[in-house]
Amino acid sequence: MATAARNSVPKSNVSGPAAYRYPPGLERNLLWFAFRKLRPANPILLFQQLAEKYGDIAHYKIGWHHIVFLNHPDYIREILVVQNENFIKERTVQRTKMLLGEGMITAEGAQHRTQRQVAQPAFHRQRIPEYAGTMVQEAIRVRDRWRAGEQRDIAIDMMHLTLNVVAQTLFATDLGRESGDEVDELASAVNRIMGLYNFLVMLPAAEWLVHMRPPGLAAFVRARKRIDAVVYRMIAAHRQRGPHGSSLLDMMLAASPGQTPASEQSLRDQVITIFLAGSETVANCLSWTWYLLSQNPDCERRFHDEIDRELQGRVPTFDDVPRLRYVEMVLAESLRIYPPAWAMGRYARADFQLGEFFLPAKTTVLMSQYITHRDPRFFPDPLRFDPERFTPEAMSRRTKLTYFPFGAGVRQCIGESFACMEGVLLLATIAQKWKLRLVPGHPVEPEPLITLRPKYGMRMQVESRERPAS
Repeated sequence: MATAARNSVPKSNVSGPAAYRYPPGLERNLLWFAFRKLRPANPILLFQQLAEKYGDIAHYKIGWHHIVFLNHPDYIREILVVQNENFIKERTVQRTKMLLGEGMITAEGAQHRTQRQVAQPAFHRQRIPEYAGTMVQEAIRVRDRWRAGEQRDIAIDMMHLTLNVVAQTLFATDLGRESGDEVDELASAVNRIMGLYNFLVMLPAAEWLVHMRPPGLAAFVRARKRIDAVVYRMIAAHRQRGPHGSSLLDMMLAASPGQTPASEQSLRDQVITIFLAGSETVANCLSWTWYLLSQNPDCERRFHDEIDRELQGRVPTFDDVPRLRYVEMVLAESLRIYPPAWAMGRYARADFQLGEFFLPAKTTVLMSQYITHRDPRFFPDPLRFDPERFTPEAMSRRTKLTYFPFGAGVRQCIGESFACMEGVLLLATIAQKWKLRLVPGHPVEPEPLITLRPKYGMRMQVESRERPAS
């Protein structure tokens, strides 16, 4: 992707001019396509066009809403770190409250800080090693169900795997053994909601219309009820066990001792947010990683060689994670090319300065990991899969926030360390036994929903890496 050249971004000056000054950008108002069949144009294509034509910062309008798109680490840092207090989550994230309620992703201010403080011990570096054994055992259960030569939708398999991992590690709940089909129920409900995402984002007054259940929203309500049923069962089971556990759900219960409808709703919102965010993003990352490995045989060979050399046939443990350095680099490069969190946005509370531009309150600021991660200024030959971009030396030379798959600032993803360890362990465990090949003719296209999903799933053929017994 070619981008317009820019010099170093000027530092903000919040005492700037009184008159608003907007960045260059599209003259036409984009309201016409925002409501066309209630489906927006592919936002990735729009962002690519803005970056190619206007470079680091561009302005456009949808109706009366001013929107600024950023594609430079200095601008991105200004919004996410330096001026963070002036911004809240923007409209599309607010729409996810229809599913997530007031969880950690959508909550603001003191409510967000309180939720993060409650959850923080579960993600502390001293606690993370405790989860490794469960992650590996779940990966073994998946790999042992596969058979050589069969074709599988790896996107579905990875979703089931990560749902089980999050349920067991963070919420001390075994979805598979306690209720049999709960994982299928959850995955099906999540897939249904994801398929409705663009419709929900663009539908005017969706938060009010949901109570009337017109076509589309009725399906959303049914899927949400299925997810709620699982979450409320988990909460009830933990309450029945008493205050003796140490899982994240136990910590949440301890911080919310009452059992009023309000407290139950708050618990539900917190649990569902971490449960779905923790499974959806990692599942997508793993699906894209298997695909990228299948398309890059030299990298795949190094990946398998390291696993065989370091593990010598035994299952991985937490202590092996630092030794599986190339596996980690493969994961990082996958997150660069296909970041599950593909874009993020903020909504300005007050007027603000951004470089040489002075912008009004209520401006929406958007930035896209997908676009910035593929900018050739920051990653030469950006579409080439090259895990060597993530050697310590290469990372030390790179400007911060040219790579930000987990966000940045005070709202950086709380589960980053958890997700990275999980990705390495699941990949290594499955790859000990299998390699995956994309089914010939299967279309691969990223679909920018809440996360970046493979639009048509990921059909792959399972091939054995084990030598037949002599």
